[in-house]
Amino acid sequence: MTGVLITGGTGKTGSALAELLRGNGVPVRVASRHPSADAPDAVRFDWNDPATHRAALRGTDRVYLVPPLLTVDPMPLVGPFLAEAERLGVRRVVLLGSAAVLPDAPGPLELADRMRTRPGWVVLRPSGFMQNFLSPHPLGERIRRHGEIRTAAGGGRLGWIDARDIAAAASALLTDPDPESDDRHDHLLTGPKALSYQDAASILTAHTGRPVRVLHVEVDELAHRLRASGMPAEFAAALAAVDADIRGGREDAVSTAVLDLTGRPPRPFAEFVRDHATQWANGGLPGG
Repeated sequence: MTGVLITGGTGKTGSALAELLRGNGVPVRVASRHPSADAPDAVRFDWNDPATHRAALRGTDRVYLVPPLLTVDPMPLVGPFLAEAERLGVRRVVLLGSAAVLPDAPGPLELADRMRTRPGWVVLRPSGFMQNFLSPHPLGERIRRHGEIRTAAGGGRLGWIDARDIAAAASALLTDPDPESDDRHDHLLTGPKALSYQDAASILTAHTGRPVRVLHVEVDELAHRLRASGMPAEFAAALAAVDADIRGGREDAVSTAVLDLTGRPPRPFAEFVRDHATQWANGGLPGG
């Protein structure tokens, strides 16, 4: 094993993964658009600059792949990168996919299918990130500023998962000494229990002492609010439409994959809230 390239290396899962791998003595290369000059394992990587791809890949045989953010079609940028990884003999690629299927967006599904054709390449499909309840995500920012959650998901539930558990699952796969022998190409990652937004709001209220209410809105209004937060219109519309799938029960699933891969169960939502309680308890601003 020569090392792991972590794309999105300063993001929610990438930064946690880098810490885990370093702690286990695994050489890492942390890729980002603006690498820190004083970080010895940092490397510049820009999806829109293919010249950075080969340099980032050189000298590694494993990759944690976080596709470009806020796009419904990652393939034009990720496809050539994967072809370069193949040419350079990368043995293991772990893709951060999603349990949710964006409506009318075949690109992410095409990327996952592309991954499944290669021995040793794996797709992680996590449910919603618990970290979405933290600022600066629009959901977390709304909670911080106004003490409310606006959703079109109704009483539908999903298996919220802590990004640290996603990183632990990725670490287990990336440190497998013989990745090509693993015939599992897909892992659904969830927390230990499926929760509705009302369930989550109740847990937040109980563990922070700050009331959090849930307001039910239509999909179009949710899409409008996501656009207003800075999301591209096409991605905002697709993400809002996922709430309709949640309302219909499509995301109500719990798996044992985190336990199977790491040997320990995933963190419950209450533990996540306790770990970050100060980020909600004193962050509220007046207004509605």
